[in-house]
Amino acid sequence: MSDVASPSIRLTIATFRFAGRLETGLAPESAALLASLLPLERPLLHARWSGEAAWVPLGAGLALSPENATAYPQPGQILLYAGKKSESELLIPYGACAFASRAGTLAGNPVATLNADPAQLREIGKLLLWKGAQPLRIDRG
Repeated sequence: MSDVASPSIRLTIATFRFAGRLETGLAPESAALLASLLPLERPLLHARWSGEAAWVPLGAGLALSPENATAYPQPGQILLYAGKKSESELLIPYGACAFASRAGTLAGNPVATLNADPAQLREIGKLLLWKGAQPLRIDRG
């Protein structure tokens, strides 16, 4: 195990700002793929199937093997899904979450973890529910 700190990232969602770290130890290939996409600017949508979570469609063309994949992420644990059952996406849970699509349960690779107050994350969920899609920017910290 290395003593080197994981690279840091910043997320901006509307007027909210969060610091976090790439999970290079848990999902090295997935974290490297996310890092290669930075800076990433896309609309952030409320999840339809996964409960208290937001998601960012990434489109087709990403291919990854499972790396410590989970269907039950914790609030602030960002997952990258690039499998075959659904389109590639980032999932950002803000509360209770069971990652899924209309094709069924999905498991995503944990690519980043936010250092965020759970109450502030819940505010993101309220914003998305009541005001719709919000601008998201992820860049290096």
